[in-house]
Amino acid sequence: MGMNKNTVLAWATFIMIVVGLVLIGMGAFRYDDVAGWGFAAVGIGFFAIAWVFNALKGRV
Repeated sequence: MGMNKNTVLAWATFIMIVVGLVLIGMGAFRYDDVAGWGFAAVGIGFFAIAWVFNALKGRV
């Protein structure tokens, strides 16, 4: 079983969602100062990139 482009994009989407959730969780529960907002913003950015990867499946 080989990995084609769609499989690679699916795994990348899954990993980006997991990392985004971890970053948002760190921003919400670990850091109580301004750094928490930064971690949450980067986590939302990871969600946006994962959304783009998901939209590219089947088109590349």
